[in-house]
Amino acid sequence: MTQVNHQQWGQVPGLGSVDMWILQSSQLRVDVLTLGAVIKSVCCRGKHGQMEDVVLGYDDLEGYASDKRYLGAVVGRVANRVAKGRFVVEGKEYQLDTNNGPNALHGGLQGFNKAIWLATEVEGGVILSLTSPDGDQGYPGEVQVSVSYTLQGEKLTADYRARSTKTTPINLTNHSYFNLAGQGAADIYDHEVSINAQSYLPVDDTSIPTGEIRAVENTPFDLRSQVPVGARLKEVPGLGFDHNFCLCSPRDDWRERHAARVFHSPSGRVLEVSTSQPGVHSTLPMSWMVLSEERVV
Repeated sequence: MTQVNHQQWGQVPGLGSVDMWILQSSQLRVDVLTLGAVIKSVCCRGKHGQMEDVVLGYDDLEGYASDKRYLGAVVGRVANRVAKGRFVVEGKEYQLDTNNGPNALHGGLQGFNKAIWLATEVEGGVILSLTSPDGDQGYPGEVQVSVSYTLQGEKLTADYRARSTKTTPINLTNHSYFNLAGQGAADIYDHEVSINAQSYLPVDDTSIPTGEIRAVENTPFDLRSQVPVGARLKEVPGLGFDHNFCLCSPRDDWRERHAARVFHSPSGRVLEVSTSQPGVHSTLPMSWMVLSEERVV
C-alpha cells in the first residue's frame, strides 16, 4: 500500500507557495513538487540494502526556480524542439519564441516547468493540473493539462492528459535524469542499456530530425540487445545520444508496451520503461554537465 503525504516546501517570488508530495511504498519513495510537476527524487534500495536517490535534483527550491536543465520537470506544451519555432495548423502559421539556438525547446522560456501546478490527492498518488491560456508562449488554444503520478510497489506511473479549445500541438514528458548508482556518482559508463527500437531519427546540427527514418542495424544506435553505456558512447559521432528511437511493435492502439531497460550491476538496480507512445527519446551525453557538486548523467 502506498502512503501519500504532503508538506509546504517554500515560496517562489512572483509565483507563490510550492508543496512537496511524498509517495511511499514498501520499495520506493518518490518526492514530487508542485513547481513544474517535478519528480524531485526517487529513492530505492540496492542489492546490498543501501537506499539512494537515483534521479538528479536540487537540495533547495531556489535551484529549481532558476533551473535551466529541466531537472525532473514536466515539459510542454511541446517536449523537445520545434524547428525555427514555427509550425502550421489549419493553414495558419504560428511563430514561437526561440530559446535553443534557432529553435523553440520544451515549450519556451516560460514552459510548464516554470508553473505551479494544482495538486489533488488520489489513491496511491497525486494529480497535478494547470491551465495554459490561449496564446501561451505563442501556442493556440486554452489547454487544460494534467499529469498523475501513482506508485504501486516498485512501479511509478505517469499519465498525461490534455484538452484544448483549439487545434494545437501537444507533446508532454517528464525530464528526469537517472543514475542508478545514486545521485553524485561520477558517470553512468558502468550502466547497461537496451532500447526496443529497429530504427531511429537522424538529426541535423541543431538537433532537429532530418525527416529520414534510419535502421539501427550495423550502427552505434542498435541497442536492441543490452550494451555497456561507456563503450557504446565512444562509437557515437558528436556529443552522444540525443535522438528519438522508433519502437519496434506497431502502434495500432494505445496499449502500454516495453520501450527500454537500464541495468547497473554494482547496485543491482534496474530501470524498465514502458509507454503507449510510438517512440522514446534517449539523452546519453558524451560529457556530463556539472551542477554544484553533483553531476547530471
